[in-house]
Amino acid sequence: MNWESIKNFFTTAGFDLLRGLLTLVIGLFLVHWVMKLIGRYEDKMKMEPTLRGFIKNLVRILLYVVVIMTAANTMGIPMTSIITLIGTGGVAVSLAMQGVLGNLIGGFILLLFKPIKVGEYVRIGDNEGTVKAIGAFYTEIATFDNRHINLPNGTLTNTAIVNYSREGTRRLDLTFSVSYESDMDKVYEVLNRVVSEEKALLSDPAPSVNLLKCGDSSLDFTVRVWVKTEDYWPVNFRMLDNGKRALDQAGISIPYPQMDVHMK
Repeated sequence: MNWESIKNFFTTAGFDLLRGLLTLVIGLFLVHWVMKLIGRYEDKMKMEPTLRGFIKNLVRILLYVVVIMTAANTMGIPMTSIITLIGTGGVAVSLAMQGVLGNLIGGFILLLFKPIKVGEYVRIGDNEGTVKAIGAFYTEIATFDNRHINLPNGTLTNTAIVNYSREGTRRLDLTFSVSYESDMDKVYEVLNRVVSEEKALLSDPAPSVNLLKCGDSSLDFTVRVWVKTEDYWPVNFRMLDNGKRALDQAGISIPYPQMDVHMK
């Protein structure tokens, strides 16, 4: 390769390559700037957080595609060639990106039917936590111990989702086991007093205290109360503690599992 060939390369193909790279760098910078601008004003958008997060992810992806195709065209690659290449490799790409496309479609289904929303507390399979974001491909939930889990949207559309926040209220079921020698009327009295002293309970539906079952070693009483969703765990821990203390003060014992063995 002589000097004239090198010169011709830099004045033709090399110049186009340089223009394409410059277009790519400027385009990526503009995408970053646009997404930063959207992030700055997204709180002012009159749009629910679930839809806002999904659209934000989708806009980012579309902008990246536009930048890459524009850069390729600037390098001298005809747009028709790019489209033909995409069409030719469409089958191979679709097979390779089956999971990605499934997640994208799953994101649209979540957005359309809204089984979950940002801020709701849900259980999805073995994972339980608060929904932080629903993106184009993944949904992020935060657990009680601040672990952030990204779940593929495609998996969510084929998995049972338990939504604890949708109704705004939850029923809390507590079980207290007492010995067979206990005075049942006294047990009712103690547990009803524990219920009446808890201020965070809802009056409608009304709380109830009932004998749940006669177990092998104990009489099992159930306390069923309704609370606001955000009060569920605080009330659960508080009533368990208060119930145990009240039964102890009343002299009502909570038995250990036991078995009678008869020998012949």
